[in-house]
Amino acid sequence: MCTFFIFMNNNYDYIIAGAGCAGLSLVMRMISSGKFSEKKILLVDRHEKNINDRTWCFWEKGKGLFEPVVFKRWEQLWFHANGYSSLKQISPFEYKMIRGIDFYDHCFNIIRQQKNIELLTGNIESSWSDNFETFVIIDEKKITADYVFNSIIFNKPELKKGQFYLLQHFKGWVVETKKKSFNPEEATLMDFRVSRQQGNSFVYIMPFSTTKALVEYTSFSEKMLKPEEYEAGLRDYMHQFLGIGDYHVTDQEFGVIPMTNYHFPLWHHHIINIGSAGGMTKGSSGYTFQFIQKQTTGIVNALLKTGKPFLNRNEKKFHFYDSVLLNVLATGKLPADKIFTDMFSRNDMADIFNFLDNESTILQDIRIIKSLPVSAFLHAAWQQLF
Repeated sequence: MCTFFIFMNNNYDYIIAGAGCAGLSLVMRMISSGKFSEKKILLVDRHEKNINDRTWCFWEKGKGLFEPVVFKRWEQLWFHANGYSSLKQISPFEYKMIRGIDFYDHCFNIIRQQKNIELLTGNIESSWSDNFETFVIIDEKKITADYVFNSIIFNKPELKKGQFYLLQHFKGWVVETKKKSFNPEEATLMDFRVSRQQGNSFVYIMPFSTTKALVEYTSFSEKMLKPEEYEAGLRDYMHQFLGIGDYHVTDQEFGVIPMTNYHFPLWHHHIINIGSAGGMTKGSSGYTFQFIQKQTTGIVNALLKTGKPFLNRNEKKFHFYDSVLLNVLATGKLPADKIFTDMFSRNDMADIFNFLDNESTILQDIRIIKSLPVSAFLHAAWQQLF
């Protein structure tokens, strides 16, 4: 159990507002560096992290900081759409899954051993930073710091012309079957064969064994579905495409991820925004975990080098690519299944992963862009430029 305790001081070197993926990744990277033991750090969240409330899936080469808590990994991924199915070999990448409760337990087991880190359960009401002071208000109490690392989106951003804000919303069931129903060596990254009645929807499957898997129903849209619509989508998929009628739901999850080209500010004075609040959710895909790892690594390196945690935003071309794709999706120029089918059927997986990781070369960009429907994307690109 990841219980938060109260050790109240009034001033800290760093306050980390939010103990989710971003906040915990930053703390863990500070600890692993061995260079922050003299800094007073307050980690605050309004919830105790003692339930399995989410999973993170991501692709990665080699081993990362959180390798000890990788629950399952796959080297083969299925992509399905109407008229196209392919099992993709993704070496040298692996597709990895981390369960929320394993991540929390691992991080807090290490954090609780650090004498310089204090834990607090409380509601973060607001934060403030100017030329004179930086602080957060937690349950009506003012606590100051040299820097605040904030992972909380307090309000939906006000969009300008050319900016979009879609939601990637999903409901997942962990199902157990009596008969062997899954191949634990093959995951399904995207299956677009589901009905488009609810918009741009797909299913992904993360099999743990021959009789147990996470089956997730996902949609891209401006509004969420009714609770019963997610469950109907899951039941229909289990019956129609997996041929499974006898199963037991052992666990479930629900989540909403913003897909937007809004420029979240990286910082304001001494408040540094991290995670989704700092724009680390990729607008065109919703993937966040690895972008958080890049950002938190950069922050720790900057602190060690300069004593300041400021990073520059240097991914303009990828932000433009995301803006064009969001334009296409939000305005209905093309459905998601057409876009992703063309991308996955005409490109090497390494090119796709590098492109979605914002690490592709110009040649890889050209190959990806050439594989997509030219007219719709040129129209969207023109609209985003002008």
